[in-house]
Amino acid sequence: MEKKKVSKRLYVGGLGHTVSKAELQERFGKFGRVLDVEIITRKDEQGNPTKTFAYITVSSSESDLRKCISILNKTKWGGRTLQIEFAKESFLHRIKTKK
Repeated sequence: MEKKKVSKRLYVGGLGHTVSKAELQERFGKFGRVLDVEIITRKDEQGNPTKTFAYITVSSSESDLRKCISILNKTKWGGRTLQIEFAKESFLHRIKTKK
């Protein structure tokens, strides 16, 4: 029986400031098809990066997405500990659906 594919947005925190979309696509591509990667880096008043996180949209089965979170959450990558969870709906997406 083929697993039903769903597209889900994941929040990935604890990223290094130099992480690339390609690195994230490679790491998360093992669990499904990566549809979109949005990397966000917050900076302090001097412009120094203080926090880097990403939103990754993955098309996969619900069970593979849960496996992805259970395998990668709290793992070390680039000297940092990843925090991975299902993301809340994007504010921009909510606006589009209400029109």
